[in-house]
Amino acid sequence: MRYFITGTSGFIGYHLAARLLDDGHEVLGYDGMTTYYDVSLKSARNQRLVNRKGFTFVEAMLEDAEKLEHTIAGFNPDVIVHLAAQAGVRYSLENPASYVSSNLVGTFNLLEAARNHKPRHLLIASTSSVYGGNEDMPFVEAERSDFPVSLYAATKKSCEAMSHSYAHLFGIPTTCFRFFTVYGPWGRPDMALFKFVSAIREGRPIEVYGEGKMKRDFTYIRDLVEGIVRLLGAIPEKGNPVMADGVEDSLSPVAPWRSVNIAGSTPVGLLDFIEIIEELLGQKAERILQPMQSGDVSETWADAHLLEALTGFKPEVSLREGVASFIAWHGQYFRASESPDW
Repeated sequence: MRYFITGTSGFIGYHLAARLLDDGHEVLGYDGMTTYYDVSLKSARNQRLVNRKGFTFVEAMLEDAEKLEHTIAGFNPDVIVHLAAQAGVRYSLENPASYVSSNLVGTFNLLEAARNHKPRHLLIASTSSVYGGNEDMPFVEAERSDFPVSLYAATKKSCEAMSHSYAHLFGIPTTCFRFFTVYGPWGRPDMALFKFVSAIREGRPIEVYGEGKMKRDFTYIRDLVEGIVRLLGAIPEKGNPVMADGVEDSLSPVAPWRSVNIAGSTPVGLLDFIEIIEELLGQKAERILQPMQSGDVSETWADAHLLEALTGFKPEVSLREGVASFIAWHGQYFRASESPDW
């Protein structure tokens, strides 16, 4: 199979591309290598992929519609996986225009290319942030998600809505998967785990938002990728919903389109999360309690029964095991960042 993946120099895109290459597929990665965080980390991920048989890389922005269209037309993929985006709730307060440009314009350009070169399946990354101000938990895909509390969430919800219209108008089978606090080796430096481990190791204090009262449904990267890989073959068909006890399918009534949560369904308190990190590092953190930041939510908790009904899979890596894997990678990466193995 031939897979076109946007964002392969990013955290999730890198791991998904590596898994598909392991499985013997051909992958074309497309990424703009923006400076939202340290480009050297993106370059290190990318180099590991470029060295592998079956991988081709094109460096370009999603906003370059002509380049995107030309690349997809030349590769003729069986499946398109759209992971590239401007991420981060807090950064959307600082640079909102980048979210409109990347997430809205970029996704529109991708949808136009998919319209012209219909893949067997189009998969688009979304986020738990689309649930916004919902207080009913766990979050179920079929419930309303009309109250985003950050521009980041609003743009990702808009991506879902745009992709639904294209699925309806042009018959493009589309799955939007909603991620919940993904973590693991090669993760992003702006995420809490990366920031906490770096600060504790360097003897710096950590900032704990929401005064530590927040909860997150953490998802280890290997579980996330397994969920995505299994969903690749779960192609939505209009009028063919999942029929399973206790499962409400999000399949559209008018299009081959659905949304799917990928998460462990086990929310963990922020202070409990920090204690696991401290224990595994053997160091205590100096904590600076901060109020909740604008655009953040106090808790995320996914209902992942639809994922299990569609794929037979449910995330299984414990938070302790996943954090330990990240800490091991973090130490190796910063000790050997100039080595060709990293």
